[in-house]
Amino acid sequence: PPPGVMEALSKVDITHYPDSGDSQLWRCLFEKIGVAPENILKVSGSTELIRLAALAYFAQGDQVLVIEPTFGEYEVACNIIGASLIRQRLSVEKGFQLNVKETIELIHRYCPKGIFISNPNNPTGQYLSQEEFKELLNVSSDFLVVLDEAYITFVDNAWSSLNMIEGNNLLILRSMTKDYALAGLRLGYGIAQREIIDTMRRICPPWNVNAIAQQVGIIAMREEGYLKRCQVELKEAKDYLILELSHLGFSLVPSEANFFLVEVGDAQEFRRNLLERKVLVRDCTSFGLPSYVRIAPRTLPECHRLVTAIREMRGR
Repeated sequence: PPPGVMEALSKVDITHYPDSGDSQLWRCLFEKIGVAPENILKVSGSTELIRLAALAYFAQGDQVLVIEPTFGEYEVACNIIGASLIRQRLSVEKGFQLNVKETIELIHRYCPKGIFISNPNNPTGQYLSQEEFKELLNVSSDFLVVLDEAYITFVDNAWSSLNMIEGNNLLILRSMTKDYALAGLRLGYGIAQREIIDTMRRICPPWNVNAIAQQVGIIAMREEGYLKRCQVELKEAKDYLILELSHLGFSLVPSEANFFLVEVGDAQEFRRNLLERKVLVRDCTSFGLPSYVRIAPRTLPECHRLVTAIREMRGR
């Protein structure tokens, strides 16, 4: 986490309810992304926002389009509401690239009440261009488009979706817990036109962002240069892992995000063997990819430890 966060944790007054208006946090977000408070809903992590969106806009029997493999919480949120899924499954053979024309055909055929788009996608790291996303948005005037940008900070030369909210049924998800290494605190926000934000705010639990998360979020956003430093270090670590794993003979899926897929044969066994060496990677069986793990670079010493552990496993 950014400098100053640990000190802030000891100074937050937890004897009072958190600021229900989150006025300071709103100001910081406005300074950071230039979006007015009425277009922002702050939440306890983007997963809460996914469920709020489903609760506000879907009903039992509705159909929702999901592009797989992707984050499992979209399906969970739809199951809670009783909505069913239309699944567009991307293929390994095509590098998990999305065929937008096929997506548009599914939209015309099924007339869904919503679509979830993870961009960059978790776990594949594929990133839709602005032109591709505009194509989807142009045929989505009758239903909610949820654009999950939880990992957008880690994409080089990412395009901005913020100017698309007005006049569109678009809800953008952002995650501060990933940007600032605050996963244990839970902090994120949604961006949309005012009507959508007002609708979701009516069903949002009161005081959903606790006082500690609010204060830490403010401090994190005011740390000038923190994100840029992290992006440089992560790229260095990612490049190192890609080079070393390629030399070890692994097949890697190109990724625009800070994580990437590695084909390992039996993902469960591979993960289990690494756990015995106190290293954790993501088994992608739950994504429908039982021969892949997802690796997210950490510090270089930790990346060295991962490579050493894999070499031990392979007897090299």
